[in-house]
Amino acid sequence: MPEKTSDAKKSALVLHSGGQDSTVCLAQALDRYERVETVGFNYGQRHGVELECRVRVRAAIERHFPDWAKRLGPDHMIDISSFGAIGDTALTSDAEIVMLDSGLPSSFVPGRNLAFFVYAAALGYRRGLNVLVGGMCETDYSGYPDCRDATLRALHESIALGTDAPFVIETPLMWLSKAQTWDLAQEVGGEALVHILIEETHTCYKGERGTRYDWGYGCGECPACELRAKGYWEWQASSSGRATKAAK
Repeated sequence: MPEKTSDAKKSALVLHSGGQDSTVCLAQALDRYERVETVGFNYGQRHGVELECRVRVRAAIERHFPDWAKRLGPDHMIDISSFGAIGDTALTSDAEIVMLDSGLPSSFVPGRNLAFFVYAAALGYRRGLNVLVGGMCETDYSGYPDCRDATLRALHESIALGTDAPFVIETPLMWLSKAQTWDLAQEVGGEALVHILIEETHTCYKGERGTRYDWGYGCGECPACELRAKGYWEWQASSSGRATKAAK
């Protein structure tokens, strides 16, 4: 469990998509910081249902974690739907998700996370939120280059220089597997947070919420569902996952 932060880092802005990873980051931020706000982005994603899930996730956290609810500030929604049209990818259209010659899946939206953090920094600058938190990871991921640690460290330098403000980019899941992310959720928020992840968050690229699996809702076939399911079952096979299941 991370230690409480100093006075220099009393507030944070969490990039919250409504997915599993960003929700775990939100919970951890609420456990660490005195004031936490969230920001989401409509970039024309085909799985726009995640924007509805964001609202439900926040409401569930407020119900189940009254101490965190006191720290949870406003949510901000930023419309950059034209950005998705520029990329014209499988994540912003009905095209099939396939592997490209570049070695990346066609769901890769070029520059998406770069744009997210630039907008978040502009919002954070105005709101006095210098810690920007994102759920990017390069351990279990689809290979997106804007999720890599080196990319985000360089972006941090650019944002700090470009705003002349002491911004910090935190990516607490960067070196965690998906199984370890489930474990972190259990550690930070116990069974209640695990339940929120399963019932309220959304990861599926196709926007499917008609089928409920043990790990949550989705199509069960897209790369995002496959990663989430794989991590869940690996976590269940671990001692901490089995202990959580037995407690239900």
